[in-house]
Amino acid sequence: MEVSLLFSIIVLVFSVIAHEVAHGYVADYLGDPTARLSGRLTLNPVPHIDLFGSILLPVLLVLTKAGFIFGWAKPVPYNPYNLKNQRWGTLAVAIAGVTVNFLIAIVFGLIVRFGPALGITSPAFLSISGTIVFLNILLGIFNLVPLPPLDGSKVLFSLLPARFYEMERTLERYSLILLVLLIFFGWKFILPVIFFIFSILTGVSTGASGF
Repeated sequence: MEVSLLFSIIVLVFSVIAHEVAHGYVADYLGDPTARLSGRLTLNPVPHIDLFGSILLPVLLVLTKAGFIFGWAKPVPYNPYNLKNQRWGTLAVAIAGVTVNFLIAIVFGLIVRFGPALGITSPAFLSISGTIVFLNILLGIFNLVPLPPLDGSKVLFSLLPARFYEMERTLERYSLILLVLLIFFGWKFILPVIFFIFSILTGVSTGASGF
């Protein structure tokens, strides 16, 4: 496996960990200590690694030349019934992960865009920063898709009236099938959005960046 691909997997793993830890911190702040008591409010990768989602799937996608890389960490546990406000608390916890991914993308996107003007000219460092930007945009956009178990579904159903809860439960029963279909067939719709945001943040076209 090429070093650049191995590094991409490492960046992906730590990005999904940051995503999950953000869920846990917001839940803890809003009254649910489940993640903290489970030892999951840490950037140490060991408690977060999911054998399939964090290792096997990214490696499989690389080896099969799928054209994209994706994965996830173990979901941080939380109990919505402990939240001070279950409806809006659930929304806040759901949006926390993608918010962190977008913030990471913005910070490193600004480094790529303005780094050369500030004297940051190392091609390797700028390339690493570009990888971080791309993968965090990918995670943010993907998780906003309103299908269980993705965060977008929790955001959507937090905003919808209670009569839609049964629809949420029905979708949850088929969540694994829906997720697999999205991973392998939904990218042609998602990637153009990712490329567009990447270009806006970095000022670099996706073709020129190597993505």
